[in-house]
Parts: sequence; structure tokens; C-alpha cells
Amino acid sequence: LRKNVEDFTGPRERSDLGFVTFDITADILNGKNGLQTFRNRNTLIIFDWNVKQLFLYLSAEYSTKNNALNQVVLWDKIMLRGDNPRLSLKDMKSKYFFFDDGNGLKGNRNITLTLSWNVVPNAGILPLVTGSGHVSVPFPDTYETTKSY
Repeated sequence: LRKNVEDFTGPRERSDLGFVTFDITADILNGKNGLQTFRNRNTLIIFDWNVKQLFLYLSAEYSTKNNALNQVVLWDKIMLRGDNPRLSLKDMKSKYFFFDDGNGLKGNRNITLTLSWNVVPNAGILPLVTGSGHVSVPFPDTYETTKSY
């Protein structure tokens, strides 16, 4: 679902606002993670002695005529040590607004969703782990309209 709405944070132009509903199935400990089929071989011992928590996030990447690369975080979750590392989330909605500065979402056929996570250690560096699979979704060519009251 995509709407063309006024964005009062920037120029006085209308911008695209995307609404995404998604399912995530992930098994972080066994390397079977992501939207549909994300895989990563480095996750077999993800919760070792130095891992306090994981910061999981779903991002959308796409290109427009004005910008070669746009990245937007749509959803996130903190997974603590001892939490169930197997996610099965259905009909999730974006936690954050999916705004494009302009009309780059309308008719965009290659918006790629990627599940990534940061390992938050008890001590040391913060490594970034990205799933090796992606899901590309097309956005419609028309705007959705709603009644305003």
C-alpha cells in the first residue's frame, strides 16, 4: 500500500509513504533466518559467552532517479540472551514510517527487504551480520486514497 502525502519535515512537496505488511521466520541459532530464506553461516554460535543481546532489524533498499541507493529501517527487535531465537512473526506492520523524499516508491519494481542484526557484546567491538538472502517486492503503480475527516 502506498500513499502520496504531504511531508512537513522537508520541502513543501508531496512524498510517497509506503505501508508494508510482512512475515518473518528466523532461526538465529541454526543459521536459518530471515524473510522467507535468509541464510548466514556465522550464526551457529551467535550467543557465545560475550554476547549480551542481538539487535535485529529489517531494512528496505531501493534506487530512484534522484538517489542511487536509499535505505530505510522498517522494523526492529532486541533479542536478549535466553530469549527464544526462533522467530515466527505473521502479518507484521512497519514500526517506522517508510517515507521517500519524492515519488520513488510509485511503480518501483525492486524494493529489497533484508534482515540484519548487530551483536551487542558484553565487551569489545560491535559486529554487523547481514542475512545472505533477500526478498524483492514490487510497489503498485497507483496511489491508495483514503477518506479524510
